[in-house]
Amino acid sequence: MLPRKGHSSKQGNLAVTAVALQDHILHDLQLRNLSIADPSKTKAQQRDTRSKPLKRNTKAVTDTGLKTTVPGPKVEDPEREYVLDPKPPPLTLAQKLGLFEPPPLPLSSEEWEKVKQRSIMQGDSTQPCPICKEEFELRPQVLLSCSHVFHRACLQAFEKFANKKTCPLCRKNQYQTRVIHDGARLFKVKCATRIQASWRGHVVRKWYRDLRRTVPPTDAKLRRKFFEGKFAEISRRILCSYNTNVEELFSEIDRCLAINRSVLQQLEDRCGHELTDGDWEKIQIQLIGWDCS
Repeated sequence: MLPRKGHSSKQGNLAVTAVALQDHILHDLQLRNLSIADPSKTKAQQRDTRSKPLKRNTKAVTDTGLKTTVPGPKVEDPEREYVLDPKPPPLTLAQKLGLFEPPPLPLSSEEWEKVKQRSIMQGDSTQPCPICKEEFELRPQVLLSCSHVFHRACLQAFEKFANKKTCPLCRKNQYQTRVIHDGARLFKVKCATRIQASWRGHVVRKWYRDLRRTVPPTDAKLRRKFFEGKFAEISRRILCSYNTNVEELFSEIDRCLAINRSVLQQLEDRCGHELTDGDWEKIQIQLIGWDCS
């Protein structure tokens, strides 16, 4: 009977081990939670939708006329860093039996600082997101415990479609995530650098144009071109200083023509007939000796 008891105990151990392995595989593949919605959120929604009991023991409140200041909500720091999964997942049966290694404990602040420094040395925040290949800019980003950085939305989408919590780069399981803002800080520094570079370039270009306009160059061709431009500028200023009123000139010409026509008309009226060429020659002979003004 003793060998049978030992054989039965071995079979029981094998059965427990098999069940533990199956349970661990199910937890690893996350087959128990295939729903895209978070079960904690759905439970909270169900609790909210339930009808709340009416309060019967209500007391009347008298209005004293005094205004009481209600403290507003506290404004959180937009660049505050925090851990998304501070608690490790519960141990499976296989991990309790020692068949698999248990998940790592939550990292401390010093360990997170080391991970962040390693990520900074690798320049992960300066590079685009490995999933969407876009700059981080001001969008939220997460730092994994394996020192890789992703967009928070990109990592959530990857976990949802892969149905597994695995790093997209190093394939590490059971990683921890922390929200950081290094990409946003670097993007602000980059924007400030661009603004400063644009302003300084504008100032230098303006100074150089003034320098080229006042100081003649040493090269012969450039020097000739410089003085030609100066001469053209001087000529233009001289022409602009002259009074070139064309309308007044044309009006003066019209006035002189009207006077001449009136004199000729008076002469024709006195003579009674139009002057012929012979008459004009006689008049010209008479005027030869005169000193006309």
